[in-house]
Parts: sequence; C-alpha cells; structure tokens
Amino acid sequence: MPLFAAACLLGAAGAPAFAADASPWEGDNHASVRLVAGRAQLLTGSRLLRAGVEFKLQSGWKTYWRYPGDSGVPPIFDFGDSENIKSVTVLWPAPERFTDGSGNSIGYKDNVILPLHVLPRDENRPVILRVKLDYAVCEQVCVPAKAALELQLARIEGVFDPAVLAAEARVPKQTSIGSGQSLVIRAVHRVLGALRGRVLVDVATPAPTMVDLFAEGPTPKWALPVPEPVPGTTSTLQSFRFDIDGMPPGAVVDGATLKLTAVSKKGQAIEVEYRLE
Repeated sequence: MPLFAAACLLGAAGAPAFAADASPWEGDNHASVRLVAGRAQLLTGSRLLRAGVEFKLQSGWKTYWRYPGDSGVPPIFDFGDSENIKSVTVLWPAPERFTDGSGNSIGYKDNVILPLHVLPRDENRPVILRVKLDYAVCEQVCVPAKAALELQLARIEGVFDPAVLAAEARVPKQTSIGSGQSLVIRAVHRVLGALRGRVLVDVATPAPTMVDLFAEGPTPKWALPVPEPVPGTTSTLQSFRFDIDGMPPGAVVDGATLKLTAVSKKGQAIEVEYRLE
C-alpha cells in the first residue's frame, strides 16, 4: 500500500490527532507537499524528533532525488526560520531510474516521504519546524514549485509514525565494499583509458532480482553519468559502468571519494564509498 494511502487510513481514526500531526497540503493538481510528524526517540542521551516531507504526485509525474541524474532539479530545503532547532538532517529513501529522450533521471513517483531527523536546542521548549522548499515535478515538461510549510513537533506518537518509519526503512544502509548478505557491492574497479577513465561496479544478490546503481561525486557540483548495465551479466551478479566525467572546474579526480548506491527490486538498498586511486 502506498505510504500516503496508509497514512490516510490511519488518520481517519481520529481527526484531532491528524490535525496536530501534519501541516496542510500545499501545491496543485500535479504535486502537493506537507510536513508530517513521527514519534520522538532518544539518541545518545538527546531527544531526536522525527518528521517527514511528504510529496503527493499526480499519476505520471515525478520529482527528484538528491542527485537528479542527467536532468532535473533536486529539492532544496531551507529550515532557517524554524524555532528551537539545533539541526535538521534530511534522509533520502531509495530512488528509481527514469529513462526518456533526455537521458536518465533519478527520483520518485506517486507518493514519497523524505524523513527528517531534528535535534532541538532546548528539549524543554516547543519546537516549530519551518521549511521553505524549492523543487521540481516533471511529466513531459518540468514545472518548478515552491512551498512554505510549518509544523510544531511533539514528543508523542502520532498517526503518521508508521509512514515515517516505513520511509526510514527505505533509506539505503551504509556499508562497505564486499559486505552484506541480501545485497552486496562486491567489487569496484577503475579502468584507466581515454580521458579520466571508467568505473566498473559488480553488484551481487543471493537470489535472482533486478538491481540498479547510482553514482555521486564528493560534492553536489559533480555531475557523474548515471551508471549503465553491462550486457551479459547473470541474474545474481550484475555489473554497471560509467565514465569519470562531469567534474566541476578545478576538481581533482585522483583521491576523490564517490558514493555508490545500489537498489534492488525487492526493496533492499545499500550505500558505499569508493576512493578513486
């Protein structure tokens, strides 16, 4: 069941809790966004407040991951007007690849929650989360969108906590090359040749399933190509390749650390770092 549908079913049980746990929807027929609250947790002695930015997208429309791929615009968050907040961390559930005439883009369709982990400055004072959001939604054409959202975060468990938990579970797990069981980035090779070379990545699964791979540079200014599947691989060992290209002016390739994200159709997702030697 989509996260939004599950949240609606839960919210129908009690209107007062629903009103306290979510901001109003803001947007149009193509896309709307709101803030939803999850349950607070203890984190190394401090109270962690959990929330999420929920996107509701019209059928056929998509929005973008933190790295959008060959085209698109990633969401930009501004939490500067929030009250009693020390830090906000945006988490990114595993995305999917979209292929069209302009190349490969990376993002989400239907409905998605981007979890937020919020640390208050003073745990005894109210916490008000305010976010100015710039994002884009696309079908045949792309439309820029803005939203200004506000929600007071409480410590109690709300009706949206299961939906926030489900979104957190889809965030890729950080691991290392060769580690893991259900999904493993088994090996990464840099092949020297024309220009700055090429990277080959082997992704293994214990049972046959489709996987995908995404690559990011050390800063958002890098625009690496979206990795392409290598023909002739097996159903449990799939390989991808991409050229080392799209660096910003002045970037040093040797020694740069890339982030590789593997996603399987069975719902697993992992993230590893690879240093270009």
